[in-house]
Amino acid sequence: MSPVLAGVLQFLALAVALGLAYRPLGDYMARVYSSDKHLRVEKWIYKAIGANPSTEMRWPAYLRGVLAFSAVSVLFLYLMQRLQGSLPGSLGFVSIPADQAFNTAASFVANTNWQSYSGEQTMGHVVQTGGLAVQNFVSAAVGIAVAVALVRGFARSRTGELGNFWSDLVRGTVRILLPISVIGAIVLVACGAIQNFSGIHEVGQFMGGSQQWNGGAVASQEAIKELGTNGGGYFNANSAHPFENPNGFTNLFEIFLILVIPFALTRTFGKMVGSVKQGYAILATMVTIWVGFTALMMWTEFHHGGPAFDIAGGAMEGKENRFGVGGSSIFAVATTLTSTGAVDAFHSSFTGFGGGITMLGMQLGEIAPGGTGSGLYGMLIMAIIAVFIAGLMVGRTPEYLGKKIGTREIKFAACYILVTPALVLIFTAIAMAMPSTLTSMTNSGAHGFSEVLYAYTSGANNNGSAFAGLNANTPWFNTSIGLAMLLGRFVPMVFVLALAGSLAEQKPIPATAGTLRTEKPLFTGLLVGTVMIVAGLTYFPALALGPLAEGLAS
Repeated sequence: MSPVLAGVLQFLALAVALGLAYRPLGDYMARVYSSDKHLRVEKWIYKAIGANPSTEMRWPAYLRGVLAFSAVSVLFLYLMQRLQGSLPGSLGFVSIPADQAFNTAASFVANTNWQSYSGEQTMGHVVQTGGLAVQNFVSAAVGIAVAVALVRGFARSRTGELGNFWSDLVRGTVRILLPISVIGAIVLVACGAIQNFSGIHEVGQFMGGSQQWNGGAVASQEAIKELGTNGGGYFNANSAHPFENPNGFTNLFEIFLILVIPFALTRTFGKMVGSVKQGYAILATMVTIWVGFTALMMWTEFHHGGPAFDIAGGAMEGKENRFGVGGSSIFAVATTLTSTGAVDAFHSSFTGFGGGITMLGMQLGEIAPGGTGSGLYGMLIMAIIAVFIAGLMVGRTPEYLGKKIGTREIKFAACYILVTPALVLIFTAIAMAMPSTLTSMTNSGAHGFSEVLYAYTSGANNNGSAFAGLNANTPWFNTSIGLAMLLGRFVPMVFVLALAGSLAEQKPIPATAGTLRTEKPLFTGLLVGTVMIVAGLTYFPALALGPLAEGLAS
């Protein structure tokens, strides 16, 4: 079987699996967030944290809950790292330096999981499982909660109430993320991923010295790492490491875990607003971009540029033989079109255009299908921009799902789409102007610039993957990328929740003959064009200096 055919068959198998899970999972999540009943274990949690899950919140109160919980999470995880040397199960590792501890705490709470350290050489069992793995669950649940609040803004009328943050947080964790992660971890263990709490041990001689590995609760963290679109690996090699990702089946299974909730949330959206066709329109937009990016990545990486490529069957540099070009291309697109950041190949070793595709996937806002929750609310913001553009074309007040998109709503949407590009481009410009940045760059020229641009693109968009050629473990990069991750995560949430509150206060508008049919293929095409044009116009100059220049020169 040719490598190209193998890659296509893997993609088709993945698409079928996602299609089978779409309806039942989407319907189940809609029931979870629409139910007024609480499980017994949920009641215990509410009592422990002192929350009343039945109290409805307006958007400022909902936002305060998000920010307060996240701030406490950052502080807790920071202290755990700073005290690691005194904690049991530290495997002899010392406490984490202040700048790196801040970066890591910001990273995992912001659902980014950027890592400026080697996990197996830095973090002990307590920090890995009691700190990082816990944030993998709750940071993903926060993202889903904010998305559900926005959906309620569309679904409700004449009220500013968006639900209860604490209830949404707990339900997302207990009823969705935890049970699916348990099943995922069992599958990974059955296929060869490790799950233990062993210490450091030697595995043999290598290049005249001993080679050491430490164990860990890898399979359980790997499952939620992918399911919650987190991405932070137990080992430095991330999902290219055989302890995390043993074979071709687990590689495809991990991609499935990355994509299944973000895609299924479009069904949840359709059910909660009372029109599954609206959910299908958003799904079609996501799928169109995902398929297009995957096809383009495969073409780029399978393109033969010489005898070495002919023999290898594609651009194999930096890729695992276990997965090949096809599996690595599918994984790279899935992880950068979502906020996952996990890697099974080194993106820095992709072709110039291939590296640019991974970067552009993040720069779109990671909305195809995006992160758990963040992908849905990001795409809904773009839908509002699209109907606004359509309204300007025909001279009508734009409407979406029976709600007017007035001056207030479009300002919130515009602020949302401006925050992340501003963070990426400003921080990149500052970093490139600093002489110390040159010492962190492995490469010069276009590829070296791409390393820095990729780092801030990944951080501000809460992705977490890296180009692998940049030494980001410096006070400047740890601090600046940490700030980019926090601002890129929580400032957009302010505008999302403010928009949700504004929409919920409106009364529904009946559809007329002039109303734009947002469940039709025409709107899907308009939405795809809006996404590509907005991102393209914003980032094209920077991309031209990095991956485009490198690709044209090769």
